[in-house]
Amino acid sequence: MHTKKAILGLEDGTYFIGKSFGASGERGGELIFNTSMTGYQEILTDPSYRGQIVVMTYTQIGNYGINDEDFESKEIHVKGFVVKESFSFYSNWRAKKSLEDFLKEHNIVGIEGIDTRALVKKIREKGTIKGVISSIDDNPLNVVEKAKRLPSISEIDLVEEVSCKEIEIFESYRKTDITVAVIDFGYKRNIAKRLNKAGANVVVIPFFKAYDIIKEVKPHAILMSNGPGDPERVKEGIELVRRYKGEIPIFGICLGHQIIGLALGCKTYKLKFGHHGGNHPVKNLVKGSIEITAQNHNFAIDPSTVPGDIEITHVNLLDNTIEGIRHKKFPIYSVQFHPENSPGPHDSYYLFKEFLSIVTSQ
Repeated sequence: MHTKKAILGLEDGTYFIGKSFGASGERGGELIFNTSMTGYQEILTDPSYRGQIVVMTYTQIGNYGINDEDFESKEIHVKGFVVKESFSFYSNWRAKKSLEDFLKEHNIVGIEGIDTRALVKKIREKGTIKGVISSIDDNPLNVVEKAKRLPSISEIDLVEEVSCKEIEIFESYRKTDITVAVIDFGYKRNIAKRLNKAGANVVVIPFFKAYDIIKEVKPHAILMSNGPGDPERVKEGIELVRRYKGEIPIFGICLGHQIIGLALGCKTYKLKFGHHGGNHPVKNLVKGSIEITAQNHNFAIDPSTVPGDIEITHVNLLDNTIEGIRHKKFPIYSVQFHPENSPGPHDSYYLFKEFLSIVTSQ
């Protein structure tokens, strides 16, 4: 039972008083909410959440603990964690530690026991909002003032913070001559796993060294990964797509999708409160099918700016935002959602096989 007080202060003057869990301290960032009922370990370790405080809409978080297999990266990337009720005890055969111990180990500040429904409603109505969680300052007005002084996430080069510094190699489970270069803007490990399972060796490349390493490795295809922040700040990625346009198959996921859009002449814009969760219905306009997808993004491609040589392949059925594009002439494809998602849904796993079939046909 947690008894130490914590305060969540928002830049609009609102504050919530709850109980501290995880590490003691103070953290600030952009508040977003996630609608997934499971997968909190993957959410915490997803580099796309860099600079953000995640609010879970599901009421009870931590009941199956933390295991050694479900990490999407080496560390926690969220700035803070907000839940209605956390579990210090857990029950799962794979679990090695509690959620609270995991947060303490990575020095992540959390708050529980607040009205998360009211908080989510505020984010939906007002849009993404900056906030500070503090368990060391007991004056709510002080915490609110700190939230007001936080910089915008669009002003921070978050990709530089999460990209790997040296190449990482993941060999396929079966013998293959196909190599895919994953450009790391904050990639999730399950992307490499899905590519391996689909039949490709994977070389993960730091985004700031990408051009030189690609010339050396000579991969058969490029995958532009997910990642945090504003795509317009990732100039190296935009230029990379332009350099290899028409020369090698390129596939993009989430931030990679936005980068590809910018490289091909589209513009992007920031969504009111973003898409974060595991239950977004997306229509595949090519096949006429519906897929339930996992999403984690704050930016989207502006449909009014899509040039004539680009085809829109997927749309979000909740708000009609663009969820996928492909070039009509060159082998360049991308999706806004996360087809690699773990723990699910798995409706879009087929995209990795489709991409490799395109690679082998070149």
